[in-house]
Amino acid sequence: MHNYRELKLWQKAIEAVSELYKVTETFPDKERFNLISQINRAAVSIPSNIAEGAGRNSDKEFIHFLSIAHASTYEVETQLNYSKKFRIFIRGRL
Repeated sequence: MHNYRELKLWQKAIEAVSELYKVTETFPDKERFNLISQINRAAVSIPSNIAEGAGRNSDKEFIHFLSIAHASTYEVETQLNYSKKFRIFIRGRL
């Protein structure tokens, strides 16, 4: 088992969640239950999966959860690209 709180990757993911919440606060209210919710949930899943994997009994399981966390970063990136393309943000934030 790994102590996830000591993992730089987990620490950076927590920082990213905080920043993403700040970004999504600038989105229009009409996106509250759509894109905002989706981005925030995907962002939170990144450090959550890192922590869950760290609590598993084998490195193989840990790697599996790191893979899930990695995939969630692509999900967030895609959603932010969509937001930028369709200008679903306050200017200057993305």
